[in-house]
Amino acid sequence: MFLENNKHKGWIEVICGSMFSGKTEELIRRMKRAQFANLKVEIFKPSIDVRYSEEEVVSHDANAIQSTPVESAQNILLLTADVDVVGIDEAQFFDEGIVDVCRKLADSGIRVIVAGLDMDYMGQPFGPMPALMATAEYVTKVHAICVRCGDLANHSHRLTADDKQVLLGAQDTYQPICRHCFNELRNKK
Repeated sequence: MFLENNKHKGWIEVICGSMFSGKTEELIRRMKRAQFANLKVEIFKPSIDVRYSEEEVVSHDANAIQSTPVESAQNILLLTADVDVVGIDEAQFFDEGIVDVCRKLADSGIRVIVAGLDMDYMGQPFGPMPALMATAEYVTKVHAICVRCGDLANHSHRLTADDKQVLLGAQDTYQPICRHCFNELRNKK
């Protein structure tokens, strides 16, 4: 897709869902396809996410791609000169400024692919994700499988008593569950 001035037309894609739904896996797949097409790509993640690697975006299945950890969304703008595609993982951990950053990138002709949790462990919209989804041209919601009943899971059930909204973890801290099981567990409390 080209505009009259031959600049690429930018847009925003959001990949969202619960823990273990394949968000990061899908982000990595799209970024590797862009690399295969000889497009210049840059991948970013929040510097607080060091669960699997400090400098790679890594899925729970151990698929990985090189990334740049950043302290704030504004840093992304400083690191995206001459780029065709920008990937951003764990977008829910960024502040609301990530929305404006994604808009600026897309407005400048860059394809922006953002992955993140759409809801926190309490089932509430998570950080800037609702605004990113509203701003995006394309939204893909991926689902895990409920570990309790086998239905499609769209909730990230926290296994610990910690009540902080942001708590980094993996299978030892979270499990994917469906709406019915989520409500059943909440009603027991």
